[in-house]
Amino acid sequence: MPCGTTGEASTLSNAEHHRVIEVCVEQAAGRVPVIAGCGSNDTMNAHMHMTFSKKCGAAAALCVAPYYNRPSQAGLIAHFSYLAEHNDLPIILYNVPGRTVTDILPETVCELARRFPDRIVGIKDASGDLSRVTDHRMGIGKHFCQLSGDDELALPANAAGAVGCISVTANVAPRLCADFQAACAVNDIETARDLNDRLYPLHYAMFEDASPGPVKYALSRLFADIGPDMRLPLVGISDAAKKDVDAALEHAGLV
Repeated sequence: MPCGTTGEASTLSNAEHHRVIEVCVEQAAGRVPVIAGCGSNDTMNAHMHMTFSKKCGAAAALCVAPYYNRPSQAGLIAHFSYLAEHNDLPIILYNVPGRTVTDILPETVCELARRFPDRIVGIKDASGDLSRVTDHRMGIGKHFCQLSGDDELALPANAAGAVGCISVTANVAPRLCADFQAACAVNDIETARDLNDRLYPLHYAMFEDASPGPVKYALSRLFADIGPDMRLPLVGISDAAKKDVDAALEHAGLV
């Protein structure tokens, strides 16, 4: 899932944005589907990202609610309807009102999914409201792909009917996160709970400072050739955040 928040998409030029997606598709080489981050606060720019992503082989587009503009629910329907009508790349809605201010309400999600069942196929929900998993299931159906946008809520979200997580922690602990999701998929709750307990401090440590600062710091601890630097206006994380990340890495058995 290139060009999301953790990938610092907000500080990439369009050329850089497209190159990141292109490299990820090349490296995945068909082994796993690539969901390209295509969101923008400009509908035409989001459409351009989707057109490029479709051309280079992405399987779907992750489209965040337009940020800063603060569109109404009618504006959100118009925005996502335009994207669905003008591109045949499947769309996964991304609702993260803590960052965008705009909240894609359940009734809006349901209306879009009913209007475009072959185009708007899922949601990454980072609203923090677990009841929405059931709202979406009741309003759309079990086929609608619901993905948690919050690692720490992935276990209860999966229990409610979600089928995975677009994860921050998986950048640092991919095997543990994959094993956790595999256990959820076969309803092995005991194993899933044990893995969740192991990962839980890391989930929170990833947000002890401005994201993706803690992720990059954690990766710099695990891999000598990865540095913790970010693009302005983000800067290196605090010493207190480093201590929390260090402790969480140790708890997870990664260091």
